[in-house]
Amino acid sequence: MEKEITIYDIAKDLGVSPTTVSRALNNHPAVKEKTKMRIFEAALKMGYQSNVFAANLRSKKTHNIGVIVPRLNSSFQSSVIAGMEKVATDAGFNLIISQSLESYDKEIANVHTMFNSRVDGLLVSLAANTEKIDHFKPFMKKGTPVLFFDRIAECEDCTGVTIDNIQAAYKATNHLIEQGCKKIVHVLGNIKINVYADRLKGYKYALLDKGLAFEDALVIHSDLNEDAGEGIVKKIMALKPLPDGLFVSNDACAASCIRHLKLEGIKIPEDIAVVGFNNDVISRLIEPNITTVNYPGFEMGEVAMKNLINHLEGQTIGILTNTNKITLRSELIIRDSSKRKKEQ
Repeated sequence: MEKEITIYDIAKDLGVSPTTVSRALNNHPAVKEKTKMRIFEAALKMGYQSNVFAANLRSKKTHNIGVIVPRLNSSFQSSVIAGMEKVATDAGFNLIISQSLESYDKEIANVHTMFNSRVDGLLVSLAANTEKIDHFKPFMKKGTPVLFFDRIAECEDCTGVTIDNIQAAYKATNHLIEQGCKKIVHVLGNIKINVYADRLKGYKYALLDKGLAFEDALVIHSDLNEDAGEGIVKKIMALKPLPDGLFVSNDACAASCIRHLKLEGIKIPEDIAVVGFNNDVISRLIEPNITTVNYPGFEMGEVAMKNLINHLEGQTIGILTNTNKITLRSELIIRDSSKRKKEQ
């Protein structure tokens, strides 16, 4: 193995002091620009690598922020991460991203890795089966900020960024009712996750306000992925009488449902009107285009990262302890998949 190049090697090669090399590599104003350029060029030519780890230990900061998501192959989560990346880059921070794959045990392992990597802060969207959040306590004990987004923890000392999922689901269900639907199926994920529990509440409230009975048989729990559509449609086709409305908590799954309903000879929206959730690209590509709830993922990523970095830089002391929830606005986007009544 080749010997690692140090600042002393650069200093000897150029005939300057190690202090001058150190200052130049840290862009210190006391070093002349011409000298800096000579030192930068020599460092590059000789293959010098700065010891970031040692510098981080001295400053007690890594300028790294950890992000844990349930799945990276999610259009919504990709949008959130893009928003985070933009804000982090502008502020001089790097992201370390991992996925829990919807597993509580994998999430625990990810959190331990992030802690041992000494990240300055942590942004988390919880796994499907996470019920306890004890694995975040080392961060809290150390004073390292943890901020949840989308799937947030229900605890007094936690801060989360989300939308009003109750209101969003209420609007989606109410829209189907206004289109003449009287028997509406709701497809959702694990109700131990706050977003799905809240959407179920919104669905129920809309039925109650319009005098429609809630039926357990019309609530279908699913993984909400593209492959789930076939199984969901089989359950729908077994219902007697056939439902006339379908509200799915994910656009990819809603698109899959539409495809399989068509294979069964069901017309959309004439026989069954469909509403999705998230405003993913697929909602605008499938025919008919899917009515959906616009979930502002990019904005959520920006807001979450801005609040975390502001806290780290002392601009908003206490925001992550005094504010339990930051709620973003969402909206219902009406498209052809649910339009049973022609506009006047």
